[in-house]
Amino acid sequence: MTDVDVLLSTTSPEVPTPAYSHPGDAGADLTTRVALTLEPGERATVPTGVKIALPDGYVALVHPRSGLASKKGITVVNAPGTVDAGYRGEIAVTLLNTDASQAVSFEVGDRIAQLVIQRVERARFIEVEHLPGSHRGDGGFGSTGVDTPGSPA
Repeated sequence: MTDVDVLLSTTSPEVPTPAYSHPGDAGADLTTRVALTLEPGERATVPTGVKIALPDGYVALVHPRSGLASKKGITVVNAPGTVDAGYRGEIAVTLLNTDASQAVSFEVGDRIAQLVIQRVERARFIEVEHLPGSHRGDGGFGSTGVDTPGSPA
């Protein structure tokens, strides 16, 4: 694992810097800078107060927190969210309460998501008339033979 320098500013001195909870963690915790309650099925875009400047060739991916997902039904709607290297605005996280009956409340400073920094490659898209063949071909959505109840075989 190599370290990469990521420049960071916050919207106020009270906003915590993203931090890794344990040695070896891939995701640094992002917190909410506002208190809010998500009713069952409700979503909200939640500001974190964090702004970053990534080096060219890197991306920050916003992932759900597994504990919030398993214990409270909270997920990130567009997981993972993408923070491009050129973006300089505040990172916000669109949370969704998937629980059918319980509201979930957050206080300022509660951990809501994880930020994973990754190196990325840029593609050169080359248009061709036909793609080369492969074992899988154009099979998708269920092409591996996994049947779900009620679906055609």
